[in-house]
Amino acid sequence: MTRPAKRTTSADVALAAGVSRTTVSYVLNNRPGQTIPEETRQRVLEAAERLQYRPHASARALAAGRSDIVLLSIPDLPIGPSISRFVEELTAALADHGLTLVTHLMAARGRSLPDVCATVGASAVLGFEGFDEATVQALHRLGVSVVLPPADAALSAMPPLGRMQAEHLIGRGHRRIGYLLPSPARFERMGEQRLQGVVQACAAAGVAEPLALGAADLEISALAAVVRRWQEAGVSGVCAFNDEHAVALLATLREMGLSVPEDLAVVGADDIPMARFAAPPLSTVYFDLQEAGRHRAEAVVAGLTGRRAALPGPGAVLRLVQRLSS
Repeated sequence: MTRPAKRTTSADVALAAGVSRTTVSYVLNNRPGQTIPEETRQRVLEAAERLQYRPHASARALAAGRSDIVLLSIPDLPIGPSISRFVEELTAALADHGLTLVTHLMAARGRSLPDVCATVGASAVLGFEGFDEATVQALHRLGVSVVLPPADAALSAMPPLGRMQAEHLIGRGHRRIGYLLPSPARFERMGEQRLQGVVQACAAAGVAEPLALGAADLEISALAAVVRRWQEAGVSGVCAFNDEHAVALLATLREMGLSVPEDLAVVGADDIPMARFAAPPLSTVYFDLQEAGRHRAEAVVAGLTGRRAALPGPGAVLRLVQRLSS
């Protein structure tokens, strides 16, 4: 049986470079205030590279006073294009600051967030919404320095997104708005939050409250029944929960022989890659996920360095993309 290779240690690097382990630590951790000759520093770096030395996470955390792990808690939702893109952008933005992102999908019967945090030794924890106070306190007791967003932060992009959808349709002259609710129950809370924004926009414009309807599934027969109810109520523009629902609605309207946007205007949400290839191309609300990831990374770094971890309002990362469906 082959034994696993011995892990390279800082002592091995020190021996190869002809310096002390303290010098290796100063060089590899980039300790400030040390007058180490450049020739010595290069010799240490070359030895570490040659030996493929990687500092042990616990030792690195001890030297830095914290770990470089940021834990992202993702709600128990299907991981669609938007969440995937956000995770990619946040990972890159954190990596620019020397931080590593670990994601955890919250499940009904899975481990609690504090348990997961204790396992990975995270210094910062991020979520899509504020955590309850008990969870925040439990995370701080584990040594987590930064918890974002705060429990009382009104940073959810969901109501502003719905408001932007409805404002677009109202601005195009539609006075009776429909809302296509999500069909999977797991999306219910997010759907209600987006609908809240649609309701706000309708109230501000002095038009009737939106007619929110849903189908048991995204089948044409079920959606056709929803469309007929909107027609009976005089609905001329619909805000769909997301782009997948909007594309299914477009297919239903074609099957019914209705024209978009003449018979019914449709606006989606998330701007998935296929939105521009829908028939007709789908108007939607775009998340600037690169900007959102950068804001979150900067807030984490600020918090870890003792500065105020501020986050911009959700409207800063939303943009309406108008195409032919509206």
